[in-house]
Amino acid sequence: METAFTELVGVRHPLVQTGMGWVAGPRLVSASANAGALGILASATMTLDQLRSAVREVKSRTGEPFGVNLRADAGDARDRVRMIIDEGVRVASFALAPSRDLIAELKDAGVVVIPSIGARRHAEKVAAWGADAVIVQGGEGGGHTGDVATTVLLPQVVDAVDIPVIGAGGFHDGRGLVAALAYGAAGVAMGTRFLLTSDSTVPDAVKARYLAATVKDVTVTTAVDGLPHRMLRTDLVNSLERAGRTRALVQAVRRAAGFRKLSGLSWPQMVRDGLAMKHGKELSWSQVLLAANTPMLLKASMVEGRTDLGVMASGQVAGVIEDLPSCEELVTRVMTEARHVLGTLPTPG
Repeated sequence: METAFTELVGVRHPLVQTGMGWVAGPRLVSASANAGALGILASATMTLDQLRSAVREVKSRTGEPFGVNLRADAGDARDRVRMIIDEGVRVASFALAPSRDLIAELKDAGVVVIPSIGARRHAEKVAAWGADAVIVQGGEGGGHTGDVATTVLLPQVVDAVDIPVIGAGGFHDGRGLVAALAYGAAGVAMGTRFLLTSDSTVPDAVKARYLAATVKDVTVTTAVDGLPHRMLRTDLVNSLERAGRTRALVQAVRRAAGFRKLSGLSWPQMVRDGLAMKHGKELSWSQVLLAANTPMLLKASMVEGRTDLGVMASGQVAGVIEDLPSCEELVTRVMTEARHVLGTLPTPG
């Protein structure tokens, strides 16, 4: 199935496996790429050297195109950009809009630039700056998210820009892909669906929690870092929502200390990172610290399997996912269903 996205990136299918922190590592990314989707490596939780090693591991596992998700506000963002250029990475994706200069540097080197956005005006801005495509995440998507449904946001962005648009938020099967194509998208991006595969390194006990969740068990909370964050509702989330400011600050300092030890960041660096995530919001000090060490809360679940100590970012689709196929099985299933749906649609007249 060829679309403007598959032609731009060089993948076989109009599907993207998103760059999820602690989840989208070399094994999942290479499995997604070998299945014909665009796998995106999450780099925010890696040092530059770790990222270089991860990129080379993906390259050793697949000859297919893949991408790296970068933080445009990272202090070493330009070093990371130069590294992925030197390593021949096909796609650079961004959760926050990269600068015009950063886009130009990547494009001049032949790297495809695909920012993720959550509003029409953001899509218009990055398109004007030269982005090659955009991933549009509606409110159904996991992690930091907005409040506009994909079914409203996606066609709005498609009408606003002349570059390929990939829909995200609420997609998990072939029917969703066809729906996105009908809206004018060139493909779909899926996070939770790829997290829940046998190729994902997330611990089995954590996957079981996702599979057991209903749609109502997936909530949006600002208690973690002051920003709307879609995740599974757990005892930890309930505790954070109930905690007073003093108690929340104590919890945040304790978790921040753990992340500082893990990452090697200084306290000033962590506070700067937390403040960088404010996006104009008024945050308490506990929320600033939590924003800086949210990766630690994700690591507790996604790596260590401690669902009691960590958070589990999740799209609403977790409530309708019931199995753990391989990436190859998932992509084949999605594309087979999409072709079937397209073949059964009524024709005019």
